[in-house]
Amino acid sequence: MTHSSNVKPDFARNMRFVGYSDQDGRADGVQLMVHKGYAYIGHMFSKGFSVVDVRDPQSPKAVAYMPAPPNTWNIHLQTHDDLLLVINAKDMFAASEFQDEREYYQGALGRKVGTAQAPSGSRNWRAGLAVYDISEGASPREIGFMPIEGGGVHRLWYVGGRWAYASALIDGFSDYVFISIDMSDPTRPREAGRFWLPGMNVAGGETLSWDASRRYGLHHPVVHGDIAYCAWRDAGLVMLDVADRTEPRLLAHRNWSPPFGGGTHNCLPLPDRHLLVVLDEAVLDHQEDGEKFIWMFDVREPSNPVSIATFPSPGESDFRNKPGHFGPHNLHENRPGSFVSSDLIFATYQNAGVRVFDIRDAFRPVEVGAFVPPEPKRLMDHRPNRSKVVQSCDVFVDASGLIYSTDYNGGLYILEFDGLC
Repeated sequence: MTHSSNVKPDFARNMRFVGYSDQDGRADGVQLMVHKGYAYIGHMFSKGFSVVDVRDPQSPKAVAYMPAPPNTWNIHLQTHDDLLLVINAKDMFAASEFQDEREYYQGALGRKVGTAQAPSGSRNWRAGLAVYDISEGASPREIGFMPIEGGGVHRLWYVGGRWAYASALIDGFSDYVFISIDMSDPTRPREAGRFWLPGMNVAGGETLSWDASRRYGLHHPVVHGDIAYCAWRDAGLVMLDVADRTEPRLLAHRNWSPPFGGGTHNCLPLPDRHLLVVLDEAVLDHQEDGEKFIWMFDVREPSNPVSIATFPSPGESDFRNKPGHFGPHNLHENRPGSFVSSDLIFATYQNAGVRVFDIRDAFRPVEVGAFVPPEPKRLMDHRPNRSKVVQSCDVFVDASGLIYSTDYNGGLYILEFDGLC
């Protein structure tokens, strides 16, 4: 535990430090879920995932570590009731072909990994979806697995009930596609339906109709009711009708890249206001991929989403020239049981930390809170030419309003926002 008096943020406005964990020396974190007093954190470089007891948020304690299978990453996960769903996929950032991160974010990923071609039978990673029983929060126990023939699953959406949704890199496809997953028997999850953009089914004889340097692959969906809001990286926003989970149907496709830089990463519906928040991820240092934005869409007519605003970018420091990525990465996604708001948006901005926005005026989002952690104690990112710099990755806000944020290098920060106190 690091006490608040020992943590001096690089910058803070209307946000305060509460607690910190280095996750038992595995200070790299990607997606996190906070569930019944425990934080479940997927690792980017330390492999596997960790469990941190956060019942006392001022003194979080790492209580379990679940190692990943060889050559596999578990960077994304979801919790609901007594279930934890964890992705299994090729550990991309350990692969030689992606040591220059530009290679991961450019072109058809399936072609680079080899899954777009005929199966080779020589894969050395575990691909699919693992299901854990977390009725004993500190002791996850695997109870089911859904294999994927291909690269694996990237990110999930599951909020209980029969259906989960994911992005999957499947043999024969150029990049990640949308799949629905039947969870009626959690010990035997199975794929029920899939959707891809025309041109992605290489094995089916389709050919790419876009610039071959673009990443036309699904990052992940967020589903509300019968609509899946899909962040499709350089292909922008894809909205699907999933009333029939076995036959997803296109409702709308909007892409603003070019002229903007692409990398669409999160889509957060605000159904009570007929709004959709869409985030483009900054994926290269010094905004080499252009300035990235968080966008506000009006989705009153689902077949015609209209962009009405962008969120302001952090500007109190020269983040563009600071080492590392500067720009949006993740949103708090208003999961049932967490803090749910249609007026406040929580986002990570990588080397610019965690930001809070007031969107009561949807046409003019305003930043109302910020917390930039100090420089990490050590570098966890093992790729060449990376800097020992804060890279705030994911953000989760629990029902009480406590904010949890992971970092590629800097551990788990627990924060408070003055506007909720």
